[in-house]
Amino acid sequence: MARNFQGLSVRGDAIVDSSGVPVVLRGVGLGGWMNMENFITGYPANESAMREAVGGVLGLERADAFFERLLDRFFEEDDAEFLAGLGVNCVRLPINQRHYESDAEPFKWLSRGFERLSAAVDLLGSCGIYSVIDLHAVPGSQNQHWHSDNATHVAAFWKHPHFMDRATALWVQLASRFAGNPWVAGYNLLNEPADPTGAVVGPWHERTVRAVREVDPDHIVFLDGNTYSTDFSSFGEPVENAVYACHDYARDGMAFGGPYAGDRGRLETTFLKRTAYQRQTGTPIWVGEFGPVYTGVPELDEPRYALLEDQLALYAEHGAGWSLWTYKDIGLQGLVYASPSSFYLRLFGEFVSKKARLGVDSWGSTDREQAEVMEPLHALIAREFPAWEPYPWDARSTTDDLVRHLLFAQAMVPEYAAYFRGLDDAGLDALADSFALRACVRRDRLCEIVTTAAFAMS
Repeated sequence: MARNFQGLSVRGDAIVDSSGVPVVLRGVGLGGWMNMENFITGYPANESAMREAVGGVLGLERADAFFERLLDRFFEEDDAEFLAGLGVNCVRLPINQRHYESDAEPFKWLSRGFERLSAAVDLLGSCGIYSVIDLHAVPGSQNQHWHSDNATHVAAFWKHPHFMDRATALWVQLASRFAGNPWVAGYNLLNEPADPTGAVVGPWHERTVRAVREVDPDHIVFLDGNTYSTDFSSFGEPVENAVYACHDYARDGMAFGGPYAGDRGRLETTFLKRTAYQRQTGTPIWVGEFGPVYTGVPELDEPRYALLEDQLALYAEHGAGWSLWTYKDIGLQGLVYASPSSFYLRLFGEFVSKKARLGVDSWGSTDREQAEVMEPLHALIAREFPAWEPYPWDARSTTDDLVRHLLFAQAMVPEYAAYFRGLDDAGLDALADSFALRACVRRDRLCEIVTTAAFAMS
């Protein structure tokens, strides 16, 4: 480590500050901001398709102004101060490569994206909060789902050296800009990779770590395991000054699972399996994503809060840091969410309800929507293709992805964009302002749980 670097580093199985004092990173992810996700802000399908459709209705200039204002309101000074008040000391900042370069002009860097990210890091740092910069979506998509801005179910990133080279080049740009910044905890090189072969993900990370360290030898690198950050078998021996970040979503906390019956043993078994590599290699344990979804119905949500408390207690017992997913949305999972009385949800409320009825969003779906259509199809697939074992999960979930989460979702994109037709500039501003913290509802029970866990580890 450089003598004058005042940031965090890895020492054995701990993250420490420049004085050698252990720091347990505990916080939230800022999903839906510089990488927009369908369940977070209410649109269908993937971000690029949605932006293109809205641009077709509003015109590119007005659409760009709307989205920039939305990003401004989604995270600003009030949000950083609110999070500091909860006691968190870390925010994971998911970003989409589209903010930093375009497919039309690869390797031509866009200053606006870097400026927005730098402003967020500075704002959080002024509140005593570290940032983990998380590359959440890359050209070609590193996994099979919407959150990598994937319009298909193919992770083409792993098939094309051009895509991989662009992601590495972006990290060189980011690292050169944030080198020496003590409020950047580190660089999360690629969110939830899902390389079907398992043969490319390890070498890409090795190359990218080397490239980053040529311009920034000091910052921690955070490496997600393959298959959505659950499998670290592709990595071999750990690199120096690295955190291998697992994701730990519990089925009983999902809309398609549960209810949670208090089986902490099962939670621990899963957690220990997902963090075996870290314990075997003596590296820090950090859960980069986890967290239940909520309904607003107490009898459904209370078991999920109980599950969350048990997970946080488990992490504390094992000295694990964590980053809860997610900070802000329209009501499924966030610590705060856009008010039902906001202009955004008054305009899009029926549309969001239609998405839920059709099971268009993968996240938050019960997997039982449109049973009269889907169950005969599932039965046909099972009967005709009994040996089909698609990556990453199984035949049933892949069929749901192809039909509900892609076909139905993409069919709804023009319908979403049509809601923007006829809105004047004041209306667009009101839509964006619906996501300002002052206009949001706080999920008090969730905030209390996070605060209790954050301060308990201070």
